[in-house]
Amino acid sequence: MTYKETTDWLFAQLPNYQLQGSRALFKNLNNISQFCDHLKQPQNNFPSIHVAGTNGKGSTSHMLSSVLQAAGFKVGLYTSPHLKDFRERIKISGSPISEDEVVEFVQTNLKYIREQQLSFFELTVAMAFDTFAKHQVDVAVIEVGLGGRLDATNVILPILSVITNIGLDHTKFLGHTLPEIAFEKAGIIKPNVPVVIGEYTIETKEVFENQASKMNAAILFASEFDLPVYDCDLKGSYQRFNVRTAAAAIYELKRLHWKIPEQAMVEGFKSVVSSTQFLGRWQQLSQQPAVYCDVAHNADGIRVLFDQVKNMAFGRLLVVFGVMKDKDLDSIVHLLPTDGSYFCCRADNARALSSDSLSTYLQEQGLEAQSCGSVGAALESAQTVANTDDLILICGSNFVVAEII
Repeated sequence: MTYKETTDWLFAQLPNYQLQGSRALFKNLNNISQFCDHLKQPQNNFPSIHVAGTNGKGSTSHMLSSVLQAAGFKVGLYTSPHLKDFRERIKISGSPISEDEVVEFVQTNLKYIREQQLSFFELTVAMAFDTFAKHQVDVAVIEVGLGGRLDATNVILPILSVITNIGLDHTKFLGHTLPEIAFEKAGIIKPNVPVVIGEYTIETKEVFENQASKMNAAILFASEFDLPVYDCDLKGSYQRFNVRTAAAAIYELKRLHWKIPEQAMVEGFKSVVSSTQFLGRWQQLSQQPAVYCDVAHNADGIRVLFDQVKNMAFGRLLVVFGVMKDKDLDSIVHLLPTDGSYFCCRADNARALSSDSLSTYLQEQGLEAQSCGSVGAALESAQTVANTDDLILICGSNFVVAEII
């Protein structure tokens, strides 16, 4: 098979949460554990850092990779979902793995994949582990997909765990309260492995401390570190929290005798985008009018995104907006600026909410909204009416942003 044939087969044949939702989720780690046995436990051949959280885990993971790369380490980076190309999920020192490596892994393990009915996510996690082992990376940064306790990435025994924050998202699977969700995220805390906590509440702090105590794991809170202020090329104002979390994690690695010079931290934070090819986080696409995109898609993400907008000077706010069907719109709508104009769209994804349904919902909440159909049509409509001093913001879903970039 060619690379395109291979990835088309993966998307079409394997249970895939991004396309199918809960039908693609498994309730235990048996499949991924057995697949790792089949592959001879590749995840045990390199030290790893495990990163969970409701928001910011992707940014934090890329920051960690960038700093470690600047310190001279060969770094594996596993994140999800991808925006344009499947290979974005698996990178070696900032570069996606080759198309041939994807094809070879699938071809070599095709019989097993079919027989065991692996999910898309289980396969990609195992592919990352196998690839990192073959490339003999010095360290791998592994981002959790969903939750933590039952996430396929949770078969690793890392040298450090990181939890960025807790918010109400994926409540169907993770729980309806912050402590319930914190419990799922805290499932990545391993025996005798230190854990760095980014943001927390009184409720979630207690959950983390209890789990860390059970695991005899040292627990460190990023807010308690005396850290320099690092300039980062990820420019959303909310990134300051992720920078603090990533910096605290690096300082803990230094305490564990990893040689990471201060200059590597300065350079690493300044070059996250260029050194890791990270996209879709407060990314400016054009000027006059200014066009930005951001993958914010849940209540906490939307809140901090529009806090960023409040600090900007512009004419009108034009929002290209699309969401998935399972998104809790009631938790988001009160965060949307009432003076914005919303160009509703539907991403090319089976789980996406129709633009008609979304626009009707927003109109019922008193917002100015119109149904535009596709993502491209929504952006074109916004650009048609925009003045040079207006702000066009594209958000609501990874899939909406992916179609624009």
